Amino acid sequence: MLGQLTYLAVAAVLAPVVGELLRRLAIPSVVIEILIGVAIGPELLDLVRPTGFILSLSNVGLAMLMFLAGFELDLRLIRGRPLRLAGASWGLSVACGAAIALAAFGIADWHAGVAIGLALTTTALGTLLPIVRDSGLLNREVGRHVLSVGSLGEFGPIVLIALVLDQTQPLLSVVLLVSFGLLAAIVALAASRPWGSAVTAALRRGLHSSSQLPVRISMLVIVALVLLASRLGLDVLLGSFAAGIIIRIAVTARGDTESTHDFRDKIEAIGFGLFVPVFFIVSGAKLNLSAFGRHPWALLTIPVVLAALLVVRGGTTLVTYRRALAYRDRLALAVFSATGLPLIVVITTIAVNDHHLTGQTAAAMVTAGMLSVLIFPVLALRLIGVERRDHPAFDNDAL
Repeated sequence: MLGQLTYLAVAAVLAPVVGELLRRLAIPSVVIEILIGVAIGPELLDLVRPTGFILSLSNVGLAMLMFLAGFELDLRLIRGRPLRLAGASWGLSVACGAAIALAAFGIADWHAGVAIGLALTTTALGTLLPIVRDSGLLNREVGRHVLSVGSLGEFGPIVLIALVLDQTQPLLSVVLLVSFGLLAAIVALAASRPWGSAVTAALRRGLHSSSQLPVRISMLVIVALVLLASRLGLDVLLGSFAAGIIIRIAVTARGDTESTHDFRDKIEAIGFGLFVPVFFIVSGAKLNLSAFGRHPWALLTIPVVLAALLVVRGGTTLVTYRRALAYRDRLALAVFSATGLPLIVVITTIAVNDHHLTGQTAAAMVTAGMLSVLIFPVLALRLIGVERRDHPAFDNDAL
């Protein structure tokens, strides 16, 4: 076991090093982590096996990934018209995804259709955010729309995963979802009250001491909400995502202070420095690429899924924003919105574990997701006149 943990640690360090060496190619770290996972997994070197403690550690990484996704959801930046447009676009995506799933599977394999349909409605906000920020697009209208589209493209699928994918208690899921919403509102109200300043001050002091109290509370909330969701027979994604939203509301209720940024940096250091890379590396180790040899026709699924992402997410965005943005900005936004990988990995992992998707289909969908994050952001930037050399995300010399 210690040997496998060592290989995981080496892989986690190797991924950003390779990313720096290949900086000119602008390969997102999540793609490199999955590819390294394939290399050290049972398919090739067989150094890491996704079982036992390794699998449990990967599940913690998944929970942390969803927590960070919830923490990124800032309604203050996207409320109003951007949020309404993003909601309409994602709603159309769900309808298109459902139609494709129904046409492909009918009622013969409902869960497989749901998994594929949901995967097509996702947008990789966590992957897009650094690119959009580094390119300076957040100061432009199209950048704010990327945030809104990406937020709905993460929040919406997570809720639907909890409600309809691998779910035997949908009514209980709705009750829990409403409860999490009420808890978030209570936290926001408490943080805005005068007595809340005393609590905030105590937490701020703890952030700069060895106790690291706010960080410990955050980890407790993550574990508690995930435990609650799992004990009630619900998907753990709902609990961890809700934890991220609640913690963000509590932390930012009094504005984005220096302490708020320090807290965010520490939480992201724990997540992206330890747990999240393990999830993606182990996900790569679990990919059944040898199935392509036994089922070469599955390779045709890759361009089909890539095209479906463009139609389901990009096409609906192009239609929804026809009066909101100029044509090239609208086209770029559509391509950005079709970029999806992290939640595709999550959805296919759940579907394969529950025997709703075959290994070759899951591998093809994840491969298509990797191609989307390699191709679509670069294409979108070029559509709006931002070249690779113009921003740090694609510059070898940038620090």
